[in-house]
Amino acid sequence: MANAVAAAAGPADVVEAHALCSAESLCVFTVSVKHADSGWQHYANRWEVLGPNDEVLATRTLRHPHVGEQPFTRKLPRVKLPATLETVRIRAHDSVHGYGGAEVSVELER
Repeated sequence: MANAVAAAAGPADVVEAHALCSAESLCVFTVSVKHADSGWQHYANRWEVLGPNDEVLATRTLRHPHVGEQPFTRKLPRVKLPATLETVRIRAHDSVHGYGGAEVSVELER
């Protein structure tokens, strides 16, 4: 029964994301994720910044469930990106479904 409840939570969704970048392409990402975390067996455990061709440019590891805090927002500072990059995608990952929830595209302004 516990596995059925965990599976019912579905994948983690990115609901909002922003980037604040310096002229030197050093960025701070602020990302909000929504997921029906049910405890250590099923929770959103990271989000990633993706470049062209799904290249992972940065990862924010989430070290615990956020059962009572939904959606939750976390930052990832000091992300160095190529100066020519104009847009990135943010996707979330959960411990049961992996990827598959809603993603958000972020335009990088310098």
